[in-house]
This record gives sequence, C-alpha cells and structure tokens, in this order.
Amino acid sequence: MKTKRLLWVLVFIAVINSMGFGIIIPLLYPYGKKFGVTEQTIGLLTAAFSIAQFFATPVLGSLSDRFGRKPILVFSLIGTAVSFVMFGLANSVVMLFAARILDGLTGGNISVAQAMVSDISSPKDRAKNFGILGSAFGFGFVIGPAVGGLLNNFGMKVPFFFAAAVAVIGVLLSQFLLAETNKHKDDKESAEKNKFSFAALITVLKMPVIGTAIFTGFLLTMAQFTMIIGFQTFSTDELKLNPTQIGLFYAGFGVTGILMQLAVPAIKKVISSQALILILSTICCLGMMTLAGFATGLALFAVAIGIYGLFNGLRNPMLNAIIADHNDEAEHGKVMGVNQSYASIGQTLGPITAGLITAVSIHSVFFLSSLYILIALLFSLRLKAKENKS
Repeated sequence: MKTKRLLWVLVFIAVINSMGFGIIIPLLYPYGKKFGVTEQTIGLLTAAFSIAQFFATPVLGSLSDRFGRKPILVFSLIGTAVSFVMFGLANSVVMLFAARILDGLTGGNISVAQAMVSDISSPKDRAKNFGILGSAFGFGFVIGPAVGGLLNNFGMKVPFFFAAAVAVIGVLLSQFLLAETNKHKDDKESAEKNKFSFAALITVLKMPVIGTAIFTGFLLTMAQFTMIIGFQTFSTDELKLNPTQIGLFYAGFGVTGILMQLAVPAIKKVISSQALILILSTICCLGMMTLAGFATGLALFAVAIGIYGLFNGLRNPMLNAIIADHNDEAEHGKVMGVNQSYASIGQTLGPITAGLITAVSIHSVFFLSSLYILIALLFSLRLKAKENKS
C-alpha cells in the first residue's frame, strides 16, 4: 500500500512538473522575439537547457544517492520555479539564457523521480511502474501547450508565472507528501562509493547491460527529436496545416505514447522479456518512420506517425526497467542521472542534424531518423544478448 501511495504522489508531481515545462516550450520563440531572439538563436536557447542538464543530472543523481532523493527533488523543483519567474521578469536575451541554464543545472526532476521508482519497485513491477511514471510525464507535456496557449490570451508573461506556481505546488507536495525512498543514504560505505566524478559519464557506458541500454536510449531519443523537426516542417510546408491543427496533431502523437505506456502490464503478461519488447517495438518504429519518409499526403503520414508514437511509448519503460534491474541499489540516482544526461544530448543533436539535412529535402529528415532507429535496433539486439549472458 505504501509503495502504491508513493507512486501516485510521484505521478501527480510528474504531471504538474511536465505540464509546467510543456506550457513554456511553444512560447519560447514568440516571447523571445521581443528581446531579439531569431530563428538561429532559438536553437541555441533550447540547446542551453540540454547542455546544462547533461552535466548536472548525474551530479544531482549521485547527490540523491548520498543525501536522499527527497531533498534533491525539492531543490530541482525550486530551481525550475525560479527559472520560470526569471522568464516572466526577463528584459534581455541574456536573462532568457540564464533562466534556461538555471533550469538545466537544477533539472534533476526526471532522473530523481526515476530513481525513486527504482527504489520502491520490485523487479516484476518495474516496467509497469516506469510506464505509469512515463505516461504521467507524457500527459503533462500534452496538456501543457494547450494551457500555455489559453493563458497567453491574458498576457505573454502570464504562462511563465503560472508555470512557476505549478512548480511551487510540486515543491510543497514533495516536501509534505513524499517519503524518502533511499535506504542507503546514511550508509558510509555507499556514500564513499557515490562520490561523483564526471568520469562516470564514460564508466557507466562500459557496464555491459546498463551501458548498452543507455546508448540505445540515446539513439532512440535522437531519432524522436529528429522526427519532431521533420514533423513540424512537413506539416507546415507540405500539408499546409495551421498552428492549431499542428498542435492537435502533435497532441495525438503524445496520447498514443501514453496509451501504450499504460498498456505495459498487459504487454508484460504476453512477453516477459523487456529486451524482446524493446526489439519488437523498435522494429515497428523503424517501419513507420521509413513509411513517413515516403508519405506525400495527410492520411499516410498520420497513420505512420500515429503508429510510431504508439510503439515509441514503450522505449523508456523498457530501458529504465532494464537499467534498474542490472544496477546496484545504492547507485540508482547516479545511473539514472547519467541516463538522463545522454537523453538530453540526444534531444540536442537530433534537431541539429535534422536542421542540416533539411537542405536535401523535408523527407530526408524521416530517413535520417530511420537510420538512427536502425542503429538502435542493432544495439537492442546486442542488449538482449548481453542480458541473456548476465
């Protein structure tokens, strides 16, 4: 019962946290234009968060191993709230960059929440619980842009202050409703072991199963964020959809992933191997992304993106469960932090490479995404072999 209560508190925190993030993302460019943000600098503004997060999340994860998950989660949410307030009060591009960097440096929310799920879940329930947490983050991202769009009618600064208030609610919930899940935080031997070094970004990748899982996740994340650039350009330039239609279309993509994550318990009853589920879902993603590259009209494109979104929803629950199953309990925070670091770099490199290849054609973006998925498929096959060996 205690595990279920902790999980649902985490789920609620995940929804309001990701909703706050979802509120501001579509508004970054129109808001930043007032201070001189251009089509080129918006990419740098977005990348600033991911680069800061790359270095910060493994540090925060290690600190959560040493001092507990709860204080680090509270610290991360406070940083998010402050960054949103800075956006609302911004009067220059420099302040916008400072706000995004601060949010990245304190952005341990996802990795710490994942470490907490690892702490409270038995091996047989890990994939299911990661699926529930992932669907909560996904739900927040889906409804966030809609909330931001509505609040924008009351003034461009209003969504940022609202997002800050949402993050403060997360702080209060974490402080007063969430119990500490790290049983090893007072263990001196574990504390010595978990002193962080940036060498962990490399040493963790050398772990046979965990390293392969993290790199597979990095490739699949890069593929998804490459696809998002293709999705935006194809929907606008080829399909001639308006911003509202694109928003609804993208929301549908998010909903398919949420539905699949909620279906993880049923899928696990049919296929027990998490690595095998990952392989099958990656094959489906590869087929649909390739199909999207050949699409010329809305119907075929919508089917391809919809089915891709469905099976892409299985990526994080399976990979996170595999990582947690092969990880020392005392290092959940560090390893989940490193995992999130590589995901953040995937989120940066995907759009950059997609932007470069659009010079060839819009369709080539989907084929580039397919290439990343194909490489990820080869690594997922290797992951299955290493998991069997271990």
